[in-house]
Amino acid sequence: MASESRTEPEYSYPFHRPSAVQVPPVYEELRAKCPVAHVRLPSGDDGYVVSRYDDVRTVLSDLRFSRAATVEPGAPQLSKTPPLAGGLFTMDPPEHTRLRKLVSREFTARRVHNLRPRIQELTDELLDKMEKLSPPADLNTELAFPLPVMVICELLGVPFEDRDRFRAWSDAFVSLTSHTPEEVMHQRKSMVEYLGALVQKKRAEPTDDLLGALVSAHDEQGSLSEHELITMGITLLVAGHETTVSMIGTCVLTLLRHPEHLAALRESPEKMEHAVEELLRMNPIGDGGPLRVTLEDVELGGTVIPKGSAVLAAICSANRDPDQFTEGSADEFDPARPSATSHVALGHGAHFCLGAALARAELQIVLSSLLRRFPDLRLAEDVENLRMSTGMMVHGLTRLPVTW
Repeated sequence: MASESRTEPEYSYPFHRPSAVQVPPVYEELRAKCPVAHVRLPSGDDGYVVSRYDDVRTVLSDLRFSRAATVEPGAPQLSKTPPLAGGLFTMDPPEHTRLRKLVSREFTARRVHNLRPRIQELTDELLDKMEKLSPPADLNTELAFPLPVMVICELLGVPFEDRDRFRAWSDAFVSLTSHTPEEVMHQRKSMVEYLGALVQKKRAEPTDDLLGALVSAHDEQGSLSEHELITMGITLLVAGHETTVSMIGTCVLTLLRHPEHLAALRESPEKMEHAVEELLRMNPIGDGGPLRVTLEDVELGGTVIPKGSAVLAAICSANRDPDQFTEGSADEFDPARPSATSHVALGHGAHFCLGAALARAELQIVLSSLLRRFPDLRLAEDVENLRMSTGMMVHGLTRLPVTW
């Protein structure tokens, strides 16, 4: 049970974003004056938001900040819907380590390297279709959404034709306030039933894909429970596309807003790999990572966070901490920034993004291919007209109209 706060929180989370291209300005204030801020969460519970780079890395890696404790009875919650227990997002080592090992071989750098030709092929197919359109077009619809869904569906062994259902389920899974608790639970139930039926089908007709391998791990080795198997499928399907969809859109927008850097990357495509790290730094998928709960009193940033408290690591703020990213302004996009690789957009510690290599490969291939195929690509509307999705843990552009 979370310790009762003695004072009312000064801040409400999530913080206001002035536009699609601005992070909440309150983070600059918090880093300077209140690096561990007492906040009111969307659930109505109190919590703490940690904003400085070094402190964020501590929260992400120190096991006193627990993911498993978020599903304990009476634990503080981020939203009014309790998280789904039994998956990677709500486990700590050693249980987290056991489950992660079952799938980690599919996401190694070597495995992803072997996938790159297929990712390139899928990207080219989508760009072929886009090239036949009469501009303008919504890049989200034509590229940013279908590509990551195609990739994760092939990897998992899930039918791509069900993609519209995935989108509805994913939006509910990452909801803070965009869906009612009843809507979230309804979509969650639908997804559990869908994955359960797919698992049974793969039992009857074994397949050479990741979900098929997990079925074998359950049935033949007893390496995970049936609930863990279905929850793993949900986790990989949602996280495997929702985050990359958002990243592609925001990264393309960043490049289009900096035509001088875009032109330089087109002339020197070998620099794209490093540029993607800076794009990730500038465009993390959300303000904060998943919620954690303290297992004991923890002193951080000059503040004692009581045992049982909800804590959010503000990745968005950490990635713009001027004490860490010292070359020029930390708020400016610089694709040659030497310190870009130290970003925490993909997490840190035991919960470092399982699909990090895959996400990087998809971004590198998509951005390089887009610049090569559409040399005069540009925004079709003023940037002031663009909007980020609201009320969700993952921030993505609602649409990205482009022309060429």
